[in-house]
Amino acid sequence: MKFEHLIEINDLNNALVPRMTREQLWNGLVLRAEFPKLFISYLDSCVITSRDLDSLTRTLQFGELKVHDLVQFSFLDYVHYQVHQQGEIPESCMRMSIEEPVPSALFIRFSYDDGHTQTEDAENTVYNDFRRSAYVEADIDTVKIFREMHEIGRLNNLLT
Repeated sequence: MKFEHLIEINDLNNALVPRMTREQLWNGLVLRAEFPKLFISYLDSCVITSRDLDSLTRTLQFGELKVHDLVQFSFLDYVHYQVHQQGEIPESCMRMSIEEPVPSALFIRFSYDDGHTQTEDAENTVYNDFRRSAYVEADIDTVKIFREMHEIGRLNNLLT
């Protein structure tokens, strides 16, 4: 299943919605990668196993299930999550990209790819419809948390 959608961050036509800068939005994306428990309530733990300037590897614990992933950063542009095949877990990826079609009009494009073929997708239509809906709801929740963090100044820099 390949799926993507956009969520508007700054509504330039609504002065009641506090605007984020691209840097503040970027800080939110980085925080989501480094501290996923703030965004995923059913995650038991996250251990960062390695880190360099533009990536990190993590082990995520969901009950008995462990998932190892690679998170790559393109500064002020996107965060890309890659899960390689692990036993029963198939390869998949997700990218959160910042889009700014005009100055200050910020969006996040969420892109998902579970690695399945079109034939496999056709066989799993009902299941994929459910997954798409769940992804959109999770992404809306992520943006809600970004907005809450922004209101208290948490996205002004990564060290606060």
